[in-house]
Amino acid sequence: MPKSAVEVHNLTVSYSQRPVLWDVDFSLPEGKLIAIVGPNGSGKTTLLKSIMGLTPMSGGFVRIFDQPLDEVRSQVSYVPQRESVDWDFPARVRDVVLMGRYRPKNLLSRLSKTDREVADWALDQVRMREFSQRQISQLSGGQQQRVFIARSLAQQAKLYLMDEPFAGVDAASERAILDLLMQLKESGKTLLIVHHDLNTVRQYFDWVVLMNTRLVAAGPVEEVFTDANLQAAYGGQLTVLSKVADRVKEGGFPVREKKVKS
Repeated sequence: MPKSAVEVHNLTVSYSQRPVLWDVDFSLPEGKLIAIVGPNGSGKTTLLKSIMGLTPMSGGFVRIFDQPLDEVRSQVSYVPQRESVDWDFPARVRDVVLMGRYRPKNLLSRLSKTDREVADWALDQVRMREFSQRQISQLSGGQQQRVFIARSLAQQAKLYLMDEPFAGVDAASERAILDLLMQLKESGKTLLIVHHDLNTVRQYFDWVVLMNTRLVAAGPVEEVFTDANLQAAYGGQLTVLSKVADRVKEGGFPVREKKVKS
């Protein structure tokens, strides 16, 4: 039986006494590409932040590789939503990626030659090496996302938590990110990803965590990603989402940002 990468037990999180997550309980195996799916406001981002210890829990607990987070923090990497980052901060691409080489115990240490080689390797993986001296604010949204994923790669973690890495990126960036995620999975890494596009869940992911404040279901995509479970999670929103997906296929709505020329 596969080892557990993430165990969430009876997790409850409340904001101003209002539950955002309620009694969520699941176990996820190592070496899988896993989607967290649910409607807006269902607690997907809060779940990631709770696993990372960034959001206080009202109840329950989380274990990573069968240990408390503090024991394995160096093995966990987190990529937040792109919208939550101040992209006007004056930093070059390579410097942003090098941030992934710092650890709590060596924040004041000088970066080594190995650290710089790993940063360059990470940029190669996301096809952004040629932009290494560019200011991060000068990149397109998709390019910025790839740089933040490179920073995450530079940590050389075992578990990657990513909050909507495909949101608002161009087609080339989506392909590059997906190829990288597949490579990471094949190398034995575990990836837990908040994902908003229901049309690509079956195509991209092995497992899915389907939720709406409470857990609806968690398990292999072919078992969990069913019409009944989707209806339980989305309710009436599912009909709207289906209509939007049809319009997108017909070319009625733009779904990607325009590519910025380099």
